[in-house]
Amino acid sequence: MRALGRHVLAEVYGCSFEILNDIKKIEEIMVKAALEAGAEIREVCFHKFSPQGVSGVVVISESHLAIHTWPELGYAAVDVFTCGERVNPWDACRYLTEQFQASEVHATEIERGVLEPPRAAAVNL
Repeated sequence: MRALGRHVLAEVYGCSFEILNDIKKIEEIMVKAALEAGAEIREVCFHKFSPQGVSGVVVISESHLAIHTWPELGYAAVDVFTCGERVNPWDACRYLTEQFQASEVHATEIERGVLEPPRAAAVNL
């Protein structure tokens, strides 16, 4: 079997309130994480909530990086989805968690688009 992509879902705990609540800093870190992983950036969109929190996405040729932050809890939900062999989603996750000053991270990788090889049709002769 072959997968079209790799999707890392990360639960990031113990992060800096100031970083998780700063839209410009979050955008900068997310863009840099994509570049650190070797991705090609297409579009960037982030939103700051009131009184706190940031959500955003970095669209890459290989898929996307997304984040939702709860600064008051020191928590960020992050997903990094990459397709192809060239970009490693774990490189982006490692960079993000270092920059957020996380004390704990729980991450899982899911293979996306798992395709089975075509099966030969049975022929009665």
